[in-house]
Parts: sequence; C-alpha cells; structure tokens
Amino acid sequence: MSESLLSRRRFVTVLSGAAATLFIPRAGRAAMARRGVPGDHPTPRPGVDASRVLTADQLHEQAAGPIFDLVREIPQVADGIRCHCGCATLPGYRSLLSCYEAPGMAQHCEICQGQAKLAHKLHRQGWSLDGIRAAIDAAYADQDPTGSC
Repeated sequence: MSESLLSRRRFVTVLSGAAATLFIPRAGRAAMARRGVPGDHPTPRPGVDASRVLTADQLHEQAAGPIFDLVREIPQVADGIRCHCGCATLPGYRSLLSCYEAPGMAQHCEICQGQAKLAHKLHRQGWSLDGIRAAIDAAYADQDPTGSC
C-alpha cells in the first residue's frame, strides 16, 4: 500500500510542476526564465563528472560536506538542473553542479543544498531527470533569489 501511495505522491508532484509551467502565460514564462525558474534547465554535458566538486578538505563550511558527497554521486543529474537561488546569472555558473565547484557557493546556500538533497533522493528512487526537474521547480520556483545565498 505504501508503494502505491508513494507512486501517487510522485505523480501529483510531477503533474503539478508540469501543469504550473503549462498554464503560466507566455510573458510570465519569459520573465521566469530570466530569473532561472521552471523550464530553463541546462542540458547535461556529455561525460560530465564530479572531478571539480569540492572535497571535504577544500570546504570552509565543514557541515556542508555530506551534501557535497551527495552531488559527487550524481554529477550528470546536477548538471541538468538550474539552481533557483539566483546564482545561474553569475559568470561561470551553468547548473546546480556549478554551485558545488570552486568557490563552492553551496557551502552556505540553503537553496543549493535543498535542491541537491531532493535531486539525490529522487534519483535514488529512480526518477528521470525531467521528473526531478519538475519536482525541484515545484518546490523551489517561488524562492526569492535575492539575498538567499
């Protein structure tokens, strides 16, 4: 029974993220894309790996270490997700994976960390990249990117 309940939850989460994106007027979608929210995710780079993700000895915030370890397990997923904290507009940032590379913005950003935890959890449950993106959009699209990191 809990497996079917989980499946229903997964379906509702993905459906709500997709529906929200479809029913937002075109002008609203364009404004959201400029902010880096739903539907504006990068395509993962072929052969991307975690070699540039900061290691525990490179972190200033040691408490963030376990989250960096999670991202190290799923670089191909993190590289296909646009971060909702606003860092995507900064030079050198292309995806959530970028937040975990030098200088390691994710060490202190709750949005970067939350998105990574959710992406890792859903990936381990077998979700597709599109499903993970929809769930992250549903959970983080309403975050105010100013001052969150």
